[in-house]
Amino acid sequence: MADIVNLRHARKQKARLEKERDASQNRALHGRSKAEKERDRLAADNSERFVAGHRREPFGDKDSQSIGPKSAQRFSDESDG
Repeated sequence: MADIVNLRHARKQKARLEKERDASQNRALHGRSKAEKERDRLAADNSERFVAGHRREPFGDKDSQSIGPKSAQRFSDESDG
């Protein structure tokens, strides 16, 4: 004789297994300790500071960001006054 299976219980068990599988994947992808997050943040800050220190023009200077004919000052006959 075959075993009688309650489909409601089987369906719930399957959902629990899928939920646990998804949770384990998320733990592997996103589960980092506070120290690891802090280490990565410090490394990113140090690299950004290094790059910013080696720029030719200051980062916030609007006039020196673009060089070319479009950034040149326009003069008109009326302004010569």
